[in-house]
Amino acid sequence: MTTTDDTPEARAFRDLLRSLRVWPGELPAFDPETAPEAPLPLFRQWLGEAAAAGVPEPHTMALATADAAGAPSVRIVMLHDADENGWHFASHRGSRKGRELAAHPHAALCFYWPLVGRQVRVRGPVITGTPEESIADLRRRSRGALAAALVGRQSEVLDSYAELEQAAERSWARVQREPEADVPSWTAYVLRPEEVEFFQGDDRRRHVRLSYRRADDGWQRVLLWP
Repeated sequence: MTTTDDTPEARAFRDLLRSLRVWPGELPAFDPETAPEAPLPLFRQWLGEAAAAGVPEPHTMALATADAAGAPSVRIVMLHDADENGWHFASHRGSRKGRELAAHPHAALCFYWPLVGRQVRVRGPVITGTPEESIADLRRRSRGALAAALVGRQSEVLDSYAELEQAAERSWARVQREPEADVPSWTAYVLRPEEVEFFQGDDRRRHVRLSYRRADDGWQRVLLWP
């Protein structure tokens, strides 16, 4: 067993953690009996309500992947769509997430909207979009996003920040010349959900957890203990 760090800095940090609170306002009610038969309509509703409540960037999500040995990694990415095919996102296929999805094409997502005390967790296999779908995804993004994509080399070791600045300047200049420049490594992904869990926090810790689990004839809905 390791010895607890008892320095003043460590005690101050633990005091800070104990002082922090979550869900500062009144939380919405959620009756799972009124939930739809499939998870997509509820997800779209909850994301809209999070945006209306003022949650910053409600379309961002944690994406967890694992390499061929099972070692996990997680990062925040942007949701590009959610439809009957699944939850959509994109990245360079040579990035860490791209390499891990190539080796182990399964992932998990987590959305957290603290102002309404809600989480949504999604997990399932991930498929790769066609080159045409990947190009279309990139075309829908801003010029800044295109410039960043053109820089490429995501997750590679960077020798100096000046090197990044120079590469970014070159990419911005190219975007001005070629607003529809292609990025061959840009790849669209779709997570096809096998399970989608909706979590509604409660001030008295009587949290509601509703899990949709894919079945042969649609979706099975079950409640989980918090």
